[in-house]
Amino acid sequence: MKKAFTMLELVFVIVVMGILAATIIPSTKTNPVQEAAIQVLSHIRYTQHLAMVDDKFDTSDTEWYKSRWQLIFYNGDNSNDVPAYTIFSDNPTYSGDPSKNEIALDPQNKSRLMTGGYSGSSTLDYRDDANFGGIKSMNIGMKYGITGYQLSGGCSGARISFDYLGRPINGDLSSMSSAYNSGSTQRLMTTDCIITLSSASESLTITVEPETGYARINF
Repeated sequence: MKKAFTMLELVFVIVVMGILAATIIPSTKTNPVQEAAIQVLSHIRYTQHLAMVDDKFDTSDTEWYKSRWQLIFYNGDNSNDVPAYTIFSDNPTYSGDPSKNEIALDPQNKSRLMTGGYSGSSTLDYRDDANFGGIKSMNIGMKYGITGYQLSGGCSGARISFDYLGRPINGDLSSMSSAYNSGSTQRLMTTDCIITLSSASESLTITVEPETGYARINF
């Protein structure tokens, strides 16, 4: 005689599966702010990598250090008025703002620029699908719902750069008067840089440590 499940056993199995589903499914939901932070963290590390493998030292240029690789945040018209960021080397203009030929190329697709939109050039307009050429996900406002960013602690403003040893530098390199100073202001970071990404409902911080440039997300 073949054995079969009773109705009570089937009901019990269904109830158990329902409990497991209710427990597991919420934990698999995505968190846009965390996703944005993970992406920014990865690109901070990539910026540091570029700075270390592409030393800008040039004996024929007394302002060579202003062309170091940096990551800059932006919120304005060309990013559709939401936060975005760009990785670039400010060379040869030293203007402090990225132009098309100064932006890093996507290592996974050399035809794309590592920007989510920036003012100063119509070709960096996030809304211009025909000519933009950037990486849409680097517009973290449109992609992840990020509404604000703040740099504090050892850094300020909207950017962070690195020297050839991977050490983080604070501020706009185009206004520096020497390799690590702007007048009497020391630009080589000595305390943790805190980058805060905020959405309408929550915020998350990324810490970049001085000297080593080690970066981590503070969950």
